[in-house]
Amino acid sequence: MSLLEILPTRLVAEPDRVVIRPFQIAPEPRALHPRESSRAQRIVNAVLEMDMRTCQSELALVNRDFGQRHWQTREIFLDRYQQVKEDLDLGNHVREDRKELIGAYFCHEYSYTSAALMNPSIVPHPDQTGIMPGALRIVLSLRAVGEGHISSIAFREGILTSHGGFDLMPRPPFSVAARERKRATEDNGMVTTAERFSESSLSGTVIFPFTQQQRNGLEDLRLVKLEDDADGPLYCGTYTAYSGFNIASELLVTRDFRTFELKPMSGPAARNKGMAIFPRKIDGKYAVIGRQNGESLFYLTSEDLLHWEDGDPLIGPLYPWELVQIGNCGSPIEIDEGWLLLTHGVGPVRKYSIGAVLLDKANPRKVIGRTSNPILSPSDEDREGYVPNVVYTCGALALGRRLFMPFAVADSSVSFSWVNIDELLALMV
Repeated sequence: MSLLEILPTRLVAEPDRVVIRPFQIAPEPRALHPRESSRAQRIVNAVLEMDMRTCQSELALVNRDFGQRHWQTREIFLDRYQQVKEDLDLGNHVREDRKELIGAYFCHEYSYTSAALMNPSIVPHPDQTGIMPGALRIVLSLRAVGEGHISSIAFREGILTSHGGFDLMPRPPFSVAARERKRATEDNGMVTTAERFSESSLSGTVIFPFTQQQRNGLEDLRLVKLEDDADGPLYCGTYTAYSGFNIASELLVTRDFRTFELKPMSGPAARNKGMAIFPRKIDGKYAVIGRQNGESLFYLTSEDLLHWEDGDPLIGPLYPWELVQIGNCGSPIEIDEGWLLLTHGVGPVRKYSIGAVLLDKANPRKVIGRTSNPILSPSDEDREGYVPNVVYTCGALALGRRLFMPFAVADSSVSFSWVNIDELLALMV
């Protein structure tokens, strides 16, 4: 095969992919006692005071309007009611249909990918049962952008084959937002535990912001499978939590892609974007590639996945296509020759391209080679979109001597490619 084979499959923004999300009703401007005089309390009181015929009629209208657009709306509305009950300290003697209608008043429908779909990462699926020899079931994470430029984390599942095949698994007709199960304060800050609804599919699961630091988006998840965790494989990845004013690096952790923990990170390095974790410890420590000065890549180590001090300079801008800045494109990939690190470079007219670096396997601070030219740049037919002249990825995966690389085009859609590893290494200087 040639260096790069771009596949015909493409994922695009779809305004008709909607989920039901919690709707935060603003309090009345002059409310002195929130539980007694807030707008939320007024709405709850109005439902509680409805005669049963009116309540059931309104609930039937809700179900007629939305029941065919979403999965198990009753469970979602009742789950939302429990949150409202705790917030407003409601009593225990409320009929199920009233609970369901109250929950519906505190929800809204959200098109989570109406603006853009971009910046994928990839890991092996935790379930490899029933897979043919030489094939691999995978999980893709995607940055989905909807109304208000709010970024969320979406997922797709697929299968790779050793001869260069790729099939996306069927997607369910409905998407469902993961629900928050608990929030607790730990050393680094507020930790949120979220989970999928019991029967929902991973390919239809969306994780939205939960905390104030995250409220404007969960951006650019860089997933990796950690092999040397004491309790078995651990899937984790850093992402950027954006508050609308500030950014912070946070960590998503899961073992089964059913329950997720979202954890803040600390230390000087955690104030920056794009930290990519090595898939195993180096010399007994966790290791990361990150951009620490806004334009160059650094190598960092830590005893703790959640705390990162400053690291050592690794590589900086060198060639014309990356003179503005250089960053990683996901976690380093272990191959026979060393650690293969995909990079992105920014050149003239803010053009984003993808290149690669090879690091020494025993000492990743040592650079063996790097591509002097990009392996993938925006092409004439693929440069238009939400942000033009950008190709970008948050991770790739090796299968034999091929690299499967999903990538975003113009911050608008996601394409897929196979890269010949031998051809890629031959280009390095």
